[in-house]
Formats: sequence, C-alpha cells, structure tokens
Amino acid sequence: MRPRSDRPRLAQHGVTLVEMIVVIALTAIVGAMVAVFLRTPIESYTAQDRRARLADAADTALRRMTREVRLALPNSLRVSTAGGVHYLEFLATRSGGRYRAEGGGDILDFSAPDTGFDVLGPAVSVQAGDRIAVYNLGIGGADAWAGDTLADYVGPPGSVNAIALAAKQFPLASPGQRFQVVEGAVSYVCDPAAGTLTRYWGYAPAAAQPTAFAAGTAQALLATGVTACRITYQPGVTERGGLLALTLELGRDSESVRLYASTQVGNQP
Repeated sequence: MRPRSDRPRLAQHGVTLVEMIVVIALTAIVGAMVAVFLRTPIESYTAQDRRARLADAADTALRRMTREVRLALPNSLRVSTAGGVHYLEFLATRSGGRYRAEGGGDILDFSAPDTGFDVLGPAVSVQAGDRIAVYNLGIGGADAWAGDTLADYVGPPGSVNAIALAAKQFPLASPGQRFQVVEGAVSYVCDPAAGTLTRYWGYAPAAAQPTAFAAGTAQALLATGVTACRITYQPGVTERGGLLALTLELGRDSESVRLYASTQVGNQP
C-alpha cells in the first residue's frame, strides 16, 4: 500500500483568459487617464525647453556681435541689405596706443611717407599681417576701406614699443595721437531664407561692402533656424558714438523667439 500523506493538498488555480482580458482593459484605461493628465505638463515642459534653447542661441549670437563691434575701428562700421540678406561689416582691432609726435625718439611724420614710430606708454600687441590705422574718419581721403588711413605692419610679432611700417604718409594727424592695430575685416551675414547667421573673416578689405565671399574665406556658423533679422546703424558724428541695433528671430518646431540688442559704437578716432 502507498503511504498516505497527512499534509492537506493545496488547491491550484490558474488565470483564465477572461481575467487576463479584464486586467489588460483596466490597465489600458488607467494608462489612458494618466496620459491625459500628464500630456499637458510634458508638452509645456518640452515647449519651454525649446524656447529656452532658442533664446540662448540668439542671445549668444547677439552678445558675440555686440562685443566685437565695440572693438571695431572707429568709423569703419558698414550695414547693408541685398536680396533679403543683411550684412554687417567692420574692421576688427587687436590693440592700440599713442604714437610719438614730438620730442626725442622716432616720431610719426605726416609731411612725407614714414616707416615707423615709437609707442608712448605700454607696449602694444601686433601680429604678422596686421595694419596700423591713424585717425580714420570714414570719409573721402580718410577712409580705411579705401586704404587711406591704413599702413602695413612689417615688424616682428608680439608686444612691441616701436611700430615698423611699410612706407606710408597718413593723411591726417590724430588730435589725441592715437593709433589702432587692425587685424582684418569681419562680416556678419544674416540670411533668413537659408536660416543662418554666419561670421566671415580673414579677407582683404575693399572699398565696396561685399555681398559674396571668395572660396576659402574663413567662416563660422553662429546660429541656425533664423527666420528674421534686422540690422540698423546710426553713425552719428566722428566726435560721438554711433548706435547699432540688432534684432534676431529664431524658430524651431512651431516655437520662435525674438531678441533685440543695441550697443554704442565708439567713433572717436
């Protein structure tokens, strides 16, 4: 005879198909209810994040532009619009100082072509390919874009106390004996059709403001998603600062932001 177990047998029950269907249906209902309540906060957070990213991109671009413009050569700012594309161009300066105009040492001669002068005060920073500007007024006969007030620097790079020039007779003396070290031309091009804001540099200054740049010109993309932009400039007079106003609008995924910035432009040469 088989030994009998004194332990009671436990009843074993499985899950029926009906019970599974009921659980799935209830889970779906609860999930749908939760999704309804969470959808609006999630969409709001996503939209806020997109706007914050757009605002940050626009703010970074505008800050970069206004910071560089404040260091531009006096009276060198140019603004134009062609074919819906907006152009802002200026001559960027690396440093500057005061030249010797009298007394002992090497003075800057304005009566004949000169090849250099002593720097009054601290040494100034210069690099190969830089140009020296003296009393740029941005008018006929004293316009850096035409080369009137620029001379090529031919001395060694670094911090120097004496400026060596390719022979040049500057048209006018600066009342404050000031000069600027120009590192080159810079253009900001805002193209809403292409959705871009681009910085160009390292090209030769020309009398006419460029609307196209040669292949190989250095460039950097500052912002994408540009839907509109506006650049206005009031130069004022040479004894005062001009006013540059910038408006930049960026859009992405049905979100858009528009930022405005203005900055004073020092036009005292």
